Amino acid sequence: MPQSIHVMLSGGPEGSPPTWEVKSLESETRVTVPHRNGYEHFEFADQYAELDGELLPVYHWIYRTYIAE
Repeated sequence: MPQSIHVMLSGGPEGSPPTWEVKSLESETRVTVPHRNGYEHFEFADQYAELDGELLPVYHWIYRTYIAE
């Protein structure tokens, strides 16, 4: 089973988490994060940042979608 990893999130609305755990990043250029009443969408920024001694891929916020009712 693939090991999950953390990614660093940049931008997004206030209160968005600074990091996010994903199951796998194989060929994933985007990450979707549930937040409040919708989803925040982030795209790989082709850069990495160090956090607590770990090198994390950085994903920049690109847009928000809302949960359909």
